[in-house]
Amino acid sequence: MTLLSRVYGVRPALRHRVRVRRNVEIPAADGVRLLATHYYPAGQRQAPLVLLRGPYGRGNVLDRLPALLAERGYQVLFQSLRGTAGSGGRFDGFVIDPADGDGTLSWLRAQPWFGGQLATWGASYLGFTQWELAARDIPEWKIALIQDAPSSLAEGFMYPGGAFATGNALGWVQLVERMFTGGIARQMAGMVGAARRLSRATLALPLQEADQALTGHPAPWFRDWVRHEASQDYWASTDHRANTPRMPPVVHLQGGWHDCFLPGMLADYAALVAAGRQVRLLVGPWGHGRGLYTRQGLADALASLDAVLLGRQAPTGVRLFVTGADHWRDMAAWPPPHEPTPWFLHPAGGLSRTPHEGQVAPSRYRYDPADPTPTVGGTQAGMSVGTQDNRAVEARADVLTFTTAPLPDHVEAIGPVRVRLHARSANPNVDYFARLCDVDERGRSMNVCDGIVRLREPGDIRTVEVTLWPMAHRFKRGHRIRLQVSSGAHPRFGRNPGTGEPLATGTGLRASEHEIFHDHLRPSALFLPLTPGAS
Repeated sequence: MTLLSRVYGVRPALRHRVRVRRNVEIPAADGVRLLATHYYPAGQRQAPLVLLRGPYGRGNVLDRLPALLAERGYQVLFQSLRGTAGSGGRFDGFVIDPADGDGTLSWLRAQPWFGGQLATWGASYLGFTQWELAARDIPEWKIALIQDAPSSLAEGFMYPGGAFATGNALGWVQLVERMFTGGIARQMAGMVGAARRLSRATLALPLQEADQALTGHPAPWFRDWVRHEASQDYWASTDHRANTPRMPPVVHLQGGWHDCFLPGMLADYAALVAAGRQVRLLVGPWGHGRGLYTRQGLADALASLDAVLLGRQAPTGVRLFVTGADHWRDMAAWPPPHEPTPWFLHPAGGLSRTPHEGQVAPSRYRYDPADPTPTVGGTQAGMSVGTQDNRAVEARADVLTFTTAPLPDHVEAIGPVRVRLHARSANPNVDYFARLCDVDERGRSMNVCDGIVRLREPGDIRTVEVTLWPMAHRFKRGHRIRLQVSSGAHPRFGRNPGTGEPLATGTGLRASEHEIFHDHLRPSALFLPLTPGAS
């Protein structure tokens, strides 16, 4: 681990020799046997303990973090949830059995090597388990380090804006399938052709059988996801927002501008601050899971961990990477003071701070779910996550673009982003997708953030509010601001079949015609969070 500590710039002042106990048996409260790996620094008695709990196994790349922590003088207990990596019981997707946490805490308190100081750490699912752990009062819990994980899954991940996150949901099914397949060699073999299989599966009809198309067998929890809409009672078992008052005194949150979980995590930040917790927030230029092993991300998290468990003041406040400007900036809170400033859509693809005067025909396009509008980059998990050139997508007939003239000065926007559209379609079952891009001097259109909303009610000209991912970005002088408007971003947001049939069982496809209005009576606009007094 010394080499890794050097690579990430986090070498400890004193390096401890690491000892490992594998396949430690821990009884859950209902008697199910859970397995864990215990890392500990040689010669240290009752060192502070960092608990990690997840479904992805213990003999893989994730072991870098436990060994690195043990080298610094911490104990680490890395536990596999039930039904995974040798632990008994049945895995149930994102529904975490409370008996796991209850039994683990009881067992831990009985161990002579546990000294009564507990921290938790983990990204993605390993962050989600920390929110579930807070269903209990845990006086030993001093700090939670949560990366890329919200307290609730339905609205923020599975059904953002009401549209099912088909690509990311099926991508997770595929990931779990590989992780549950024993051995590194078999896991690597499963990656061959994985992207092609995933692409085909996202178009499966009915959608509830996409898991079968992807893996060759059903995943019961995936079928539950598509059978239950975001507002239904099923999702209560994955909603841990009520646990906020029982989180530890200090919470370190880390996310990325291109992470699918970012909006939920920022909502958690606000709730934790309101609950009186000391919160550190770090947001970097990353996609899902990409910030953990970076020099900035790892060093910042370790600074919080070391401070809390050594009795010092942990760092607070907000640290953001401003894309476009390519630098980090420290702030007191999220969001910073800002003014939601409109940029109005104009005919012939214009975008301006002033609305169009007079009557003008709307912009039109046709959406066909048999050839769904694709997406590149953004918050879809996998190799295509992040910032990419969007010109190929923008050349499609089912995508409208609205672009400013070259900017005379830098325009910097930090905070929440939204789009208001005045739209009409004869089909009541439609989506509206909006994406903000930065167009450079070479004409490359690089995505910054996006969002979607699914409509189900009939209407004539509807006022449509689309909430985009938050941002911290500088549009440089000479660049142009561009807004895409379409009715899909497949497979990041699964295609809307347009029929109104149940998502799980529907097999029909219905195209739709769309009009976007931008006259003086119906001024569609993009609202950017500008600092007061900024350009």
